[in-house]
Amino acid sequence: MFKLFVAVSFLVAVTLAHPQSQQDKDATLVSTVFADDGAGNVNYAFESSNGIKQQASGQLKEVDDSTGNGQKVKTEALTGSFSYTAPDGTPITVNWVADENGFQPQGDHIPKGP
Repeated sequence: MFKLFVAVSFLVAVTLAHPQSQQDKDATLVSTVFADDGAGNVNYAFESSNGIKQQASGQLKEVDDSTGNGQKVKTEALTGSFSYTAPDGTPITVNWVADENGFQPQGDHIPKGP
């Protein structure tokens, strides 16, 4: 659950880090959803009046222990996205996965490696 908190906190910070216009400063929440079944399955979403949207869902899954001893461990696997409009009017959308392989964002505006 701590990993979920860290991931959500990071994404909220990234979403809110872009320069704010007057419309952004006066934004209000249009909708919010948060569900946690207590067994590791979570779902949350929010949308603000200035068009910022964020959503994520996650569940526990078993993966091989990183020590290579053949043991399985439980880890949280999250998928989600966030979107907003850049100051120049460009729509920005990031789809992401956060799991045992780390944080993996994808978006048209994110530079691609060689």
